[in-house]
Amino acid sequence: MIGGLIFWIIVGAIAGFLAEKIMKADMGLLMNIVVGIVGALIGGFLVGLIGLDDDGGLIWSILVATLGAVVLLWVVNKFKERSVA
Repeated sequence: MIGGLIFWIIVGAIAGFLAEKIMKADMGLLMNIVVGIVGALIGGFLVGLIGLDDDGGLIWSILVATLGAVVLLWVVNKFKERSVA
């Protein structure tokens, strides 16, 4: 239980950090973790849609979570642009 939680916090932090750099955002550690964990859920859903849902370990988890985090930040940016316009 605790090991799994620590795993997801680490994956979330790494994925959130990578997504932050890719999307040129500035969020901080806590938001990186949150965005990375939510991104893992989104990324898992997306790769499952195309049939790539097998567990590939730590690197695969980070890649999938980063993909989802980038999608999440892109959607958030689109909503921000729409609310400003």
